Amino acid sequence: MRYAIIGAGNIGSAVAGHFNRTGTDVALAASRGIDAVRGTAEAIGPHVIPSDVTDALRADIVILAVPFEAVQDLVGSVPDWQGRIIVDATNAIDYRDFSPADLGGRASSDLVAEWAQGGRVVKAFGHTWARVLARDPGDGHGGQRVLFVSGNHPEANSEVAQLISALGFEAVDLGRNDGGGLLQQFGGPLTTKSFISQPISGSSPAEMDLTQP
Repeated sequence: MRYAIIGAGNIGSAVAGHFNRTGTDVALAASRGIDAVRGTAEAIGPHVIPSDVTDALRADIVILAVPFEAVQDLVGSVPDWQGRIIVDATNAIDYRDFSPADLGGRASSDLVAEWAQGGRVVKAFGHTWARVLARDPGDGHGGQRVLFVSGNHPEANSEVAQLISALGFEAVDLGRNDGGGLLQQFGGPLTTKSFISQPISGSSPAEMDLTQP
């Protein structure tokens, strides 16, 4: 399984840090070229591999951590994604007043899916602040930081949830983009929130209590 992150800003670097922490190789690319990400990759650790965007787009799971306005051209540069997974960690923002961009009530990830021919788009990694995302996912008391997943392909949601779990987080699947995607995208009620899962005493491992630190 090949993983790639496109975008070496705050979100991309935070996610790359968790790949490195767990000893999982990931390619890191940015529009400025491979030389522009070498320093960032080296600073994060040996499991973060500088890459160019063209090669990163060939990964099995591609995490987009770029400005939303760059997504259409980026994913559209691949004629057919052939069922590969695109993880949408972007935020659709109107920078004039830092409000949610007007998407006509649609989930931003549904637009990404329209632009990415043959791709399976999963929304994840983008609902909370980058500085929070970068922290160790454990709380020191047996709890785990929660990351939300949403998308229209249940199997793709499950694959991304498994990746999130492997990185040490608690994955919570919110369902389809037109439901859960709207909840966690920029401007939704889960935006900027950070939750910790705690097992409920005497419950099964699948049951948890969510608290907001």
